[in-house]
Amino acid sequence: MEKPQIVSPEEWRQARDELLTAEKELTRAQDALAARRRRLPMVRFVNKYTFDTPTGPKTLLDLFEGRGELVVYQFMDVGPDHYCSGCTAFTNNVPVTALPTLEDRGVSWANVSNMPLAQIEAYKAKMGWTLPFVSSHGTTFAADCGSDPGFMVTVFLRDGDDIYRTYNTTARGVDRLLFSNSVLDLTPYGRMQDWEDSPAGWPQRPTYG
Repeated sequence: MEKPQIVSPEEWRQARDELLTAEKELTRAQDALAARRRRLPMVRFVNKYTFDTPTGPKTLLDLFEGRGELVVYQFMDVGPDHYCSGCTAFTNNVPVTALPTLEDRGVSWANVSNMPLAQIEAYKAKMGWTLPFVSSHGTTFAADCGSDPGFMVTVFLRDGDDIYRTYNTTARGVDRLLFSNSVLDLTPYGRMQDWEDSPAGWPQRPTYG
């Protein structure tokens, strides 16, 4: 397996400082992008859905749990006894110990899927998940969000009983939220996925292999 070039401490420091300059530029660009995101307009979202949950039927408004904002991860439904590997990896990366921090800022989290509740509950038990995970089976929620049959992160804001969608993202926009990917991006070999720009000889494998 190929390895990074070995250099002197002085050469390493110079290369690291040059990368640090680029990292700071990216940080400022990300801050500016987040500022634009906070200024996005919003669109009314009708509270017409009934979700199946372990504690009984709930509306979209109920999923806020009295807080002002709600973030939803829409977990793909790929059929009975089948589960999306990417959605599984994402859910494995949701740090449930961080959810109280979101709640302290007035933000609730929920996984939502078109899978029937019984299928969700069985998979939750198998995976050891404790995060909120409800079923939109039989509703148009996923289609109305634009994620049917895909996956998506959607952000909602409420004003009293009125609900608005403020943001959504999919594909690489969801991918960047994974803790494991963020850490792997700091390592020499990265995520070891075949789309990455890595030196010749670096280990790589199919992204969804």
